[in-house]
Amino acid sequence: MKFLALAITLICFALPSLGEARERWIVQQANSWYAQQGWRVGSNYIPASAINQIEMWQVETFDAKQIDWELGLAEQTGMTTMRVFLHDMLWTADPVGYKARIDTFLKIADTHHIKVLFVLFDSCWDPNPHLGPQRAPVPGLHNSGWVQSPGQLGLENTLGYPKLQAYVTGVIGAYRSDPRVLGWDVWNEPHEGETDAIHQTAKGQHLAALLPQVFAWARAAEPTQPLTSGVYDGGDWSPKGLATLGAIQRIQIEQSDVISFHNYGWPEDFERRIVELEGYGRPILCTEYMARGAGSTIDGDLPIAKAHKVSMYNWGFVDGKTQTRLPWDSAIHPYTDREPVVWFHDLFHKDGTPYRQHEIDIIRQLTIGN
Repeated sequence: MKFLALAITLICFALPSLGEARERWIVQQANSWYAQQGWRVGSNYIPASAINQIEMWQVETFDAKQIDWELGLAEQTGMTTMRVFLHDMLWTADPVGYKARIDTFLKIADTHHIKVLFVLFDSCWDPNPHLGPQRAPVPGLHNSGWVQSPGQLGLENTLGYPKLQAYVTGVIGAYRSDPRVLGWDVWNEPHEGETDAIHQTAKGQHLAALLPQVFAWARAAEPTQPLTSGVYDGGDWSPKGLATLGAIQRIQIEQSDVISFHNYGWPEDFERRIVELEGYGRPILCTEYMARGAGSTIDGDLPIAKAHKVSMYNWGFVDGKTQTRLPWDSAIHPYTDREPVVWFHDLFHKDGTPYRQHEIDIIRQLTIGN
């Protein structure tokens, strides 16, 4: 009985209490943190050998050698950060093993002087994730195997939310003061209802209620790193337009310690969004950009971002199983008999050759001294 009591006491000390969760950072805290970090540039990262987050992290397919080689490319390019997606199912199934692989990844990233922005949940692509072997890439199709977290069933099963909470507090609690972790992107492109081929689920009104809980769970782990969730749609994102936005966008902006956003438009649209968000006085990160065929490019956006001190993460690094060099329109016309006129995402061929050397030169030139 004494042993049981001691064990319970230790567990209570180990698990953060929601009642003790830290507050959202005030503006001065956020800006002080950002001043210490400096302007950072990186990619949304998944190794070429993985089709989705689950294949990246599962023990059978976790490819440390490939990751080390690719992050070496990133270091040579001048990148100092990567945005990396986790998955709740992996933590629930084996938190000890998953943490060991996260540890390995962070050690590799640190060797290459790269800080990691982790993404906890995601509302894009396949709403029915599963563990075990993942599908092979569909020929000619952009991002044919990416999966959501927690997925439709995870959203609908409110009795399973304690498992989601354990995942959030567990993974953040493990790295809450780790200097290798830049921050926590709590939810990628949250939405309600099907809107397009990418956002093809979220039936029912679950996310508007769940997202504030996820922020609360994350704060309960007392991270020393910032929390964020990137706005990607809606009208005027500025403080004067905030009341006109949907519930999810308002939650994202009002709960984030640092503001983040996605933009795949032309440079003038990209800069307009930055100006809207600058009204909050907080650091800004663009956690997704670069869709060459849609007007979003390294050449057009990165100089603007540096002028506004907005840290940047383009989509895609080395061309691989995600096939994100192919455009979004591959969903209508698969690229099975041709290559796109220009690559949509990604910076490097599989052998490490730059898709376009000029882009790599721009990144190197702009990141020198940062």
